[in-house]
Amino acid sequence: MSATIIRSIRATEVIVPAKPGSLNSENVLDKDAAFAQRHLTGASWTEFANQPKWILEITLQNGLTGIGETYRSASKDLVYQAMVEFAGMDVLKMNWRALPVGDQRIYEAFETAVLDLGGRLLKAPIYQLLGGGFRTAVDCNGWTGRRTPEDAAQKAFEAMEKGHKVFKFKCSDEDPVRLWTEAIRQRCGDGIKIILDPNQRWNDVDTTLRLMEGVDSGIMLGLEDPIPHANVEGYRYLKEKLGIALYRHISLPYTQDITDMIRFVRADAADGYNFNGGAYNCLLLAGVAGLEGKSCWRGSEVDLGISETMGLHIAAASASCTIPSDIFGELVREDDLITSPIRFEHGAAIVPQGYGLGVELDREKLKKYKTGQHLYITA
Repeated sequence: MSATIIRSIRATEVIVPAKPGSLNSENVLDKDAAFAQRHLTGASWTEFANQPKWILEITLQNGLTGIGETYRSASKDLVYQAMVEFAGMDVLKMNWRALPVGDQRIYEAFETAVLDLGGRLLKAPIYQLLGGGFRTAVDCNGWTGRRTPEDAAQKAFEAMEKGHKVFKFKCSDEDPVRLWTEAIRQRCGDGIKIILDPNQRWNDVDTTLRLMEGVDSGIMLGLEDPIPHANVEGYRYLKEKLGIALYRHISLPYTQDITDMIRFVRADAADGYNFNGGAYNCLLLAGVAGLEGKSCWRGSEVDLGISETMGLHIAAASASCTIPSDIFGELVREDDLITSPIRFEHGAAIVPQGYGLGVELDREKLKKYKTGQHLYITA
């Protein structure tokens, strides 16, 4: 029997909470239940870190193990179905660009584990399996939720002190974003740029124009997803009207459709993009952005260390990935579940150079944060 055939697969459900104070200001409450339901965050947006993830371990006949991480709230049944599909397969005979997993909330976990194994077998980092690296360090954003102006300025200042060039804020149509920019300018001067990300919660063009009135454009790197994605013409209008960069987030775990970008390309409706999802699909999206003459960054769901490390490999292998990426789990989560944390220098994350992912699962931390739900199969 071939040493590269999958012998067993284990999936362990974990919950890794957020650090105190890492999300919204204490007196800024988020009561938008429909938004929380749409983004699988639990009863409210600030509960997202309490939603379970699955940590995947795929072991070959030769004893090598590759690891992966699902997006939050992934279906236990679908994880198990994929495990059954993979058991007994030879990782060196799979089509790594089209694995037998339909649901995008778990696809990346299996893809990561397979490529981790592929890199270990072929003695190469994952970014090399994706075609090679354009960079050895990936600039990353600071990040937080909805804040008072004073707290927003403090969070941006803390990120600036760590070397981050960009800080990203979640926001709704209830937030005084003009006051945020005033406070940040007063505290940070020209030391940091910001991205405002309403997650489509500004609803329409008129609301967006009203909320952006008086915002310090000089401190803005850009505005991400202000209005519903279906309003392509609205994006195009805002792109021309606001005088700042307008970005579109294409998150494959939500849209499940890689062609979602095409309407925006045809309408020239965005200045750049945020991509997250499986590696080869994101490389394809980044390539389209590059052909369009646009830049992009690696997105996330504020993930743990396995998924964020995979994001670094994807960003390193994407020529157009030049905007600071959403790799900041260490700012938010209690732990990352890898033995050696992602290393940052001057706001940039260093891409691991070891074989495969280049990181190892922290099994003691896995025990600490596991929920008791687990799946296991053998070939």
